[in-house]
Amino acid sequence: MLIVQKYGGTSVGNPERIKNVANRVCRTKEAGHDVVVVVSAMSGETDKLINLAAQVNDNPDPREMDMLVSTGERVTIALLAMAIQALGHQAQSFTGRQAGIISDCVHTKARIEKITGERVREAIKEGKIAVVAGFQGINEKSDVTTLGRGGSDLTAVAIAAALKADYCDIYTDVDGVYTTDPNIVPQARKLDKISYDEMLEMASLGAKVLQTRSVEFAKKYNVPVRVLSSFNDNPGTLVTKEDADMEKVVVSGVAYDKNQVKVTVTGVPDKPGVAAKIFNTISGANVIVDMIIQNIGEGGLTDMSFTVPRTDSKKIMEVMKKVVAEIGAKGVNLKEDIAKVSIIGVGMRSHSGVAARMFSALAKEGINIMMISTSEIKISCVIDAKYTELAVRVLHETFEMDKAA
Repeated sequence: MLIVQKYGGTSVGNPERIKNVANRVCRTKEAGHDVVVVVSAMSGETDKLINLAAQVNDNPDPREMDMLVSTGERVTIALLAMAIQALGHQAQSFTGRQAGIISDCVHTKARIEKITGERVREAIKEGKIAVVAGFQGINEKSDVTTLGRGGSDLTAVAIAAALKADYCDIYTDVDGVYTTDPNIVPQARKLDKISYDEMLEMASLGAKVLQTRSVEFAKKYNVPVRVLSSFNDNPGTLVTKEDADMEKVVVSGVAYDKNQVKVTVTGVPDKPGVAAKIFNTISGANVIVDMIIQNIGEGGLTDMSFTVPRTDSKKIMEVMKKVVAEIGAKGVNLKEDIAKVSIIGVGMRSHSGVAARMFSALAKEGINIMMISTSEIKISCVIDAKYTELAVRVLHETFEMDKAA
């Protein structure tokens, strides 16, 4: 079997932990499998590099930021290859460029376009363990690019797809995917398996186990992903295709996200083309919009609200002030103390009354809902941030997620 293993920053946080990872990798190799390992920078290293940049430039150039932060993973791949060699196995480290990870030209949030993987395949043929830097690639100009926060997950899944690996094992500091954050709800239950669609919703809605784009990639190329702990040998959670058992469970998980802000544009002219103008401009600034609400217009004017990632707060306000002037709106304001709480489950497709139960449970606790967004398998509500933990506990209890199906 060919297994791609990915280890996050906490798993390789110091030399001792790197040695532990090397032991685990070697055990997999000794069990007769071919192994490719993808690693993140040591925990805290990327933040240190970002802080260094801030000390020399308030608004650093994205190309130079990619050049800087990509060095974190280069340290880890070299150290891990050395640790594996110390255990008597052959290992070779590869940067994103050397592994043939080709991305588009968007710095700090690049998307993978293709993976050649020739040198990685050669290393495997020679019986070596290939150690690949996560989170990075190169664009058509041969500039270093990075794939955004959590990009090492994406690297691992994309390499697994390119090499047609049997499994992509994501090792993290939790031993699987839980019904919700166990730090908030101690009764949260570990799921044996979860569908790509449910995992995609949970990842995009704030569950920090897997990066959203990595799940999209896994679904597109049908890569079986196992979420495991690098600190124990407990069975993890398999992320895979949907099956009949999954539909029996109405709600599989509760996710929350405090990293959003709400932008409201007031006094927007209520006529065709204005919304297109607003969101085309936002798209051009590479800001991702999540929930959108437009109020009923009065006197030829309306208000429009939407949410964006908190990290884009400064950028969105700069962009929106220009747009407001161009379209003749009255103004724009930002609300930061919000959170998004969501319930997710493929079983929602075949069960009615789920939204009513969710809204009733929140109302009973006096939690006001500012915005609502739904899809076939999820319902999200924007609420005051101070009620986040309470909302998560109430919804977990309402849908009896502590009980196995």
